[in-house]
Amino acid sequence: MMNNSAVRTSTSGYIPVGGLNIYYEVEGSGPPLVLLHGGLTTIEYSFGKIRPHLAKSWTTIAVEQQAHGHTADINRPITYHDMADDTAAVLRELKIEQADFFGWSDGGNVGLQIAIRHPGLVRKLAVFGSFFRIDGLYPEIIAFFEHATPDDFGEDIRAAYAKAAPRPGDWAVLIDKIKATALPPEHWAEAKLRAITAPVLFMVGDADIVKPEHAVDVFRLLQHGQLAVLPGTNHFAPVSKPELIFEMAEAFFKAPMPKPKKPAAFGV
Repeated sequence: MMNNSAVRTSTSGYIPVGGLNIYYEVEGSGPPLVLLHGGLTTIEYSFGKIRPHLAKSWTTIAVEQQAHGHTADINRPITYHDMADDTAAVLRELKIEQADFFGWSDGGNVGLQIAIRHPGLVRKLAVFGSFFRIDGLYPEIIAFFEHATPDDFGEDIRAAYAKAAPRPGDWAVLIDKIKATALPPEHWAEAKLRAITAPVLFMVGDADIVKPEHAVDVFRLLQHGQLAVLPGTNHFAPVSKPELIFEMAEAFFKAPMPKPKKPAAFGV
């Protein structure tokens, strides 16, 4: 059982990046571990139950992305590649040259993009409930996102947003932007995933919004992939079953690095 009585936030603040003032928090001690929250959520909502324990072994760096939490929106779409570049810029400002990463849902997609676009930053990457093709989601989930209104999302998520957001009235704008992000018209090129050299732990729940078959597809594309389908677990496991997620992530991050493979050429 995890003990959540733990470590207070040691540093927090804002870093200007491309018109954004991105909010971040640093907590703990040890090697750096970057935490990437889920879509629509905040640092506290996504990691409030797991970060105190992580902070005993790692210096956790949590970033709130464009229009999420304390970070105000700007006149720009929300995309995974922009959030990846924004996160990389924050880490450069914090003088972090390489780190482990853990991302939940959209945060996992951001983590995959960081591993693609900024490979030198990523030592290891663990993700939960993420996807790289829209058909990796169940049809009913796609239909929900296509027709959802700002009132269709959980009250706890909305309350967390309202508590942190500098402009709580922007909730509907955030919903529209996230819907556009989560339902892209094109798939990511498989070659981009094949080119990821960092070890990746790809986790989904057996009752997730992501199909287990899709998790297998991702696993087969990765050079140094590990796959975990967690039993009796839905998309909100980082909140509802933090002990299980922590145990999987801790074992992965603390395991020895795999032996490097010979470089291979991939198409685009």
